[in-house]
Amino acid sequence: MRGAAHGYPIVLSDLTLEYPAHGASPAHVALHGLSMTIAPGEVVGLLGSAGSGKSTLAKVLAGVAFDPQRSDVAPVITGGAATVLGHGLRGIARRKLPEYRFHVGYLPQDAAATLPADRTIAEIIGEPILERDRRYNRKALETRVATMVDGVRLSLSMLEKYPYELSGGQRQRVALARALVLGPSVLIADEPTAGIDLTVRDVVAQLILELREQHTFTALIITHDLPVLRRIADRIAVLDRGELAALGTMDEVFHDPRHPYVMALAGALDDGHAVIDELDDGTAR
Repeated sequence: MRGAAHGYPIVLSDLTLEYPAHGASPAHVALHGLSMTIAPGEVVGLLGSAGSGKSTLAKVLAGVAFDPQRSDVAPVITGGAATVLGHGLRGIARRKLPEYRFHVGYLPQDAAATLPADRTIAEIIGEPILERDRRYNRKALETRVATMVDGVRLSLSMLEKYPYELSGGQRQRVALARALVLGPSVLIADEPTAGIDLTVRDVVAQLILELREQHTFTALIITHDLPVLRRIADRIAVLDRGELAALGTMDEVFHDPRHPYVMALAGALDDGHAVIDELDDGTAR
């Protein structure tokens, strides 16, 4: 991989993402004029109102939005630029996507619920390695998969089980292990703690912190789990209706909020809300 643009693994410059017209649905701008950089080893948390473009941005940065096998109606970069690890994503060639995704781990929003039901946990976690190299040494593969399972605090006895035999929190950790098995330089995680209980949320947060220390990866984490964000995020970005509403440390963003949606978030934080699923204060339509 080439060096990251200007030393930053992720550089977004006046980025606009649009969904083209599809059937009866008109074209729709999902994200408009977003500019931000994420430094090496930095974890940025992304908050946003419903339909603010969070998941669209995640799919674009992860490269899955450009893969017709993985995305039905795909967003298009219609303005500005997105550069990840030195690769400009506007017009990226499809043949370059496998190599790109080798360096960018992706944990989609529904990862735990969509693990392949007919494969063992060992097969699911090892799949990205075999997708890259079908002749990968089997013993080395077993060792690598076992290391990842241990790393996400799961028993090695889980390796031969199937997803339906695991709890939601266990499946989420399997999905995280799969996203990280290739040792990516960048992690894009969309709601990694959604739908799992409090103790497992703490485990996932701790895992992300430890993995960052071990692998020095850069991460963009989409979540409404404010305690998790406070633990893992160096800065947070807040999106509202497709535009950047705030960017800074949690204290900077919530200390003196000016934007209506950010004010509502700060109010919820003051009221003791830990998880803000889809806060709607009347401004975030």
